[in-house]
Amino acid sequence: MCPLVAAAVAILIAGCGAQHNPAQTRHHGSVQARHHRAGATRLATATARVKRTEVSVAGHRLRVPAGWHAELWASVPDARLEAWTPQGALLVSEPADGQIVELTPRSGHPSEHPRRRVLVAGLSEPQGMAFARVAGHEVLYVAEDDQIDRYGWLGSRVGARRVIVAKLPDSAPAGSDNHTVKNVVVGPDQRIYVDLGSGSNAGPVQRTDPPRASVISYTAAGKDRRIIARGVRNGDGLSFAPDGSLWTAVNERDQISYPFHRSYGGYADAYGDVIQAYVNNHPPDEIARLNPGRNLGWPYCDPDPDVRPGVAGTNFRYLNLPFIDDQQTNPRNSKLNCRKLQRLQVGLPAHSAPLGFHFLEGSRLPARWSDGAIVAVHGSWDREPPRPPAVLWLPWERKAHTLGRAITLISGFQNPNGTRWGRPVDAVPGPDGALYVSDDTAGAIYRIKP
Repeated sequence: MCPLVAAAVAILIAGCGAQHNPAQTRHHGSVQARHHRAGATRLATATARVKRTEVSVAGHRLRVPAGWHAELWASVPDARLEAWTPQGALLVSEPADGQIVELTPRSGHPSEHPRRRVLVAGLSEPQGMAFARVAGHEVLYVAEDDQIDRYGWLGSRVGARRVIVAKLPDSAPAGSDNHTVKNVVVGPDQRIYVDLGSGSNAGPVQRTDPPRASVISYTAAGKDRRIIARGVRNGDGLSFAPDGSLWTAVNERDQISYPFHRSYGGYADAYGDVIQAYVNNHPPDEIARLNPGRNLGWPYCDPDPDVRPGVAGTNFRYLNLPFIDDQQTNPRNSKLNCRKLQRLQVGLPAHSAPLGFHFLEGSRLPARWSDGAIVAVHGSWDREPPRPPAVLWLPWERKAHTLGRAITLISGFQNPNGTRWGRPVDAVPGPDGALYVSDDTAGAIYRIKP
């Protein structure tokens, strides 16, 4: 049994391991929290400092900005991406169960557990959802693993499903690291934008139509396909910035080999060797602006965070990163000239595994936070020690039309021994000014309120 205990300022998921079991039962009770001031973090665009609050419950701790509180809001097995309905209910996708659930807040009591119902069932790995108006009517888009659906939105239910884009690449052809689930967003131009993940970790590019490892766009009716960007290994995070540009959060490759002819990790010439100390911090994950025609380089080019490339113990930078050759797939620029690629706007520490990503402009979060973006990172599988799951915040640099370096907003999902009791997938601002964070390991939605 893996009980979740919720109170106004605390979260408990006692003894939860990395795997979620939908059959587990959950109980709710009261707890007490304690607060302390921890190390302050400098924002990228200001001298303001972020004071931390630590909430401790039965051995688990969740760290949030001082003055915020957190609570378990709902239990949703395999909770993935989220979207608010025009009526103020929260939709949550459950790819493993093939359904989307609707969570309706209690009127006047937003912290109480919401009313829950299954909105749509019988789907194939649904993940991304987006609302839009088409011909004067509200519609809901849903990304399944092999197609994009559109439903008429009838306020309290959906109309008939209409498949507007079919035969998207999913589990075939099979690869060593097949990314099947997808996201969908609607742009200022009312076109829909969809990410198609790669079929492998860093294997040969598979010839599919439309191409894998890309972001593509269609009209509201699923016509006029355009390839917006290529070389996007796994860009589930999609969001439009305040200036109208499309950005993505990307999971980069794993088990990279050392790309320089020099000594490293005890090797006189480490070129081509997979060395854990190098894998731990390379390559960084990506937050990138997708101007049309952009190539993010996968699988031939990797962003490099090293201040002194290839030097053990070097410092890392995470803004305006150059790309270097991937030794395993692109030795000596044989497939793609990495130095000609546009630099990466923002890197995240390697193996952060970013998923849900949203700009916060227009939300009811305090101005200090709404002028930025938020991304949920799932944590690593191949790093030693593991990279912890967290929710990160990035400031929006209005004059430069870019994002600044990420800081940790919410953390504490990982135990000291590296196991996780929770792994956030998405974080969306609600109409009440709170953040709603989905967790597919604990099967939970947290309400975290400034």
